Amino acid sequence: MDVVILVVALVILIASVVGIIDARRNPWSVEEPAAAARTGGDELLPPGQVEDETPLDDVKLNEPSSGVALAPRPGDPPPAERAAEAPEAEPDPATVAEIEEALAHAVEVEQQEGLKPRFRDRLAKARSLLAGYVSSVLSRSEIDEETWDELEEALIRADVGVKTTTTLLEKLRAEVAEKQITEPEALLAQLKGDLKARLAVGDRSLHYEPGAPNVWLFVGVNGVGKTTTIGKLAKIQQADGRSVVMAAGDTFRAAAAEQLGVWAQRVDAELVQGAEGGDPSSVIFDAVQQAAARHTDLVLADTAGRLHTKVNLMEQLRKVRRVAEKPPGRVTEVLLVLDATTGQNGLNQAQVFTEAVEVTGVVLTKLDGSARGGIVLAIQGELGIPVKLVGLGETVDDLIPFDPDEFVEALFS
Repeated sequence: MDVVILVVALVILIASVVGIIDARRNPWSVEEPAAAARTGGDELLPPGQVEDETPLDDVKLNEPSSGVALAPRPGDPPPAERAAEAPEAEPDPATVAEIEEALAHAVEVEQQEGLKPRFRDRLAKARSLLAGYVSSVLSRSEIDEETWDELEEALIRADVGVKTTTTLLEKLRAEVAEKQITEPEALLAQLKGDLKARLAVGDRSLHYEPGAPNVWLFVGVNGVGKTTTIGKLAKIQQADGRSVVMAAGDTFRAAAAEQLGVWAQRVDAELVQGAEGGDPSSVIFDAVQQAAARHTDLVLADTAGRLHTKVNLMEQLRKVRRVAEKPPGRVTEVLLVLDATTGQNGLNQAQVFTEAVEVTGVVLTKLDGSARGGIVLAIQGELGIPVKLVGLGETVDDLIPFDPDEFVEALFS
């Protein structure tokens, strides 16, 4: 019996010794200490061992961290590069399309605004003429007779005309007395307000009556830019959704029809022309008939440049209007084209053409190259004819509606 007990004790002792040796060879075989080490417990890891040897490729960076910072292994890319390598989420196609459309619209608006000329940018010559007078008036401490003399000289040199200048300054004197204006700055502000109000009188819109071909006649002396104005205005009207026929009614000037034909090709408009030296009235008549047959909205009719002092030529222009007015045609605009650089001579032209064909509005070309912008005030004031369009450059987009407020501000800015 004692022998049996001794053998059993010996077996237990040998088993214990073997267990201790195995534990020393593999310290991670015991579950609890290892778990405590991985979860940040209080037990220390054996020297030379790492906290977690899970390969970085197996770590899901998008999942919440377990609270254990993983040190990069030698040769691994920096964290920023590893993040860049992660696949990006695909954007919503509808959102992308909406953003692209908005950007395209913004670019288009910016380009259009960039192309549109401004009075402030294009009236440098007229502004420079007035700048010295304006500075001199503003430098004064009071409004005296020299102030009025400078204003009168400035307006006359700007081609406002003696009659219109006198009327303007008489009204301004009365307003200064009534409102007890004593500061030169307030005087100029009142003058600008009077000029804007004077130019705002009249209808500056281009008349169009649906239901029949509208005829817009363009009249004026040679070299003022009638043909070019027709081409530019054709583009504007087409952009507004109206179809256009051009009538080459200038049958006397060599290559006039060819010049208008070039514009017709540029803006994709129909062209009607006749024989050189032929009757301009017949060309206008044919253009109206073609417009009616094809349901075209507008007939833009060129006419021969003629001196306003030639009675027989002005009588021929009256005939052109009478023919254009016959059904199915309807004359809704007679636009007198004037060169702004001619100054007061343009006023004389306007008087004669108005008597002959009842001018409804003025197109003032080359305003950007003239220091005589005051002719606008003379035409409006003495004849009651509104300036409807102005040319501020040579490109197709430089023909724009006349804006009294922008015009006056550009002169005095």
